[in-house]
Amino acid sequence: MEVDVRAALDRLAVRLEGKGARVVQAGRLSGGASMETWAFEVEGPRATDRMIMRRRTAPFDPDNARSVPLATEAALIKAARANGALAPPVLHVCDDEDGLGEAYIMGAVPGETLGRKIVSDPGFDAVRPTLARQCGEVLARIHATPPPPELGLKTVDAVQELDRYEEVYRATGAQRPILELAFQYLRQRTPEPVEAVLLHGDFRNGNIMFDPQSGVAAVLDWELAHIGDPAEDMGWICTNSWRFGRPEKPVGGFGEYADLLAGYEAAGGRAIPLERVRFWQVLGSLRWGVMCLTMYMSWQTGIETSVERPMIGRRVSETEADLIVLLEQGL
Repeated sequence: MEVDVRAALDRLAVRLEGKGARVVQAGRLSGGASMETWAFEVEGPRATDRMIMRRRTAPFDPDNARSVPLATEAALIKAARANGALAPPVLHVCDDEDGLGEAYIMGAVPGETLGRKIVSDPGFDAVRPTLARQCGEVLARIHATPPPPELGLKTVDAVQELDRYEEVYRATGAQRPILELAFQYLRQRTPEPVEAVLLHGDFRNGNIMFDPQSGVAAVLDWELAHIGDPAEDMGWICTNSWRFGRPEKPVGGFGEYADLLAGYEAAGGRAIPLERVRFWQVLGSLRWGVMCLTMYMSWQTGIETSVERPMIGRRVSETEADLIVLLEQGL
């Protein structure tokens, strides 16, 4: 059923801010096949508040999906924020009365999320040297957050992650020698299990709001949260695909490994060997390569028709180039 989002937001404004409140500005920031993000302003009796809505637009299968339900995502953001992690304030989880389907509302956090701008814009020059350490600090607080047990988050270790993506890769029927070699390399070097913690699951430059004066402002997009190895989150932000043209800066294109690890320990995180982070970094490049490959295959076979799919699919060759360098360097 088609939803008139703007009309529903007008009704929601009254519920959030009281009688006389109204939406004065609203627009969709992004919208894929299954998720939309909206920015809107609510003018209430006392002030005008800027808000963000995340809304699911397609059926969701929690048993087979990689992502979590939006209500779970909202609950995790609340828990992490209560534990001192920089995360946006969750204002409302939508229910049937709102007529918006599966959705939740956050307070808007000012800042910038465009990765290329963060690594190169002069406006971030002053704060850029501190960002890797800040990322380590915020990760320590996320990882120290006890996940509410009723949420039933999935636990994933390195072997399971390799199994998952090799299964996806084999299903494509593709034969990519570098990807094959990376699977073999990582299986021979799988680290020993450690105490599993709450992971953001998609912690990278592009999913973090940065302020040009203070640095990290909020961690966004928690839909892939799960339980696992703390080095997984670290390896993902170090993956070259999220450095936006600054490969010499391993952490997000703006910082160094040592600063990330030091910030993590200073904020109470357990010491993590760089070799463990680099294992997950290699796996990050491999994982993104498989994801790019599946996007291309979905377009080639006609399942998807959006030009975005083959454009992203081309990037599998970038990940293969990254993997060649990483495998030569070793862990």
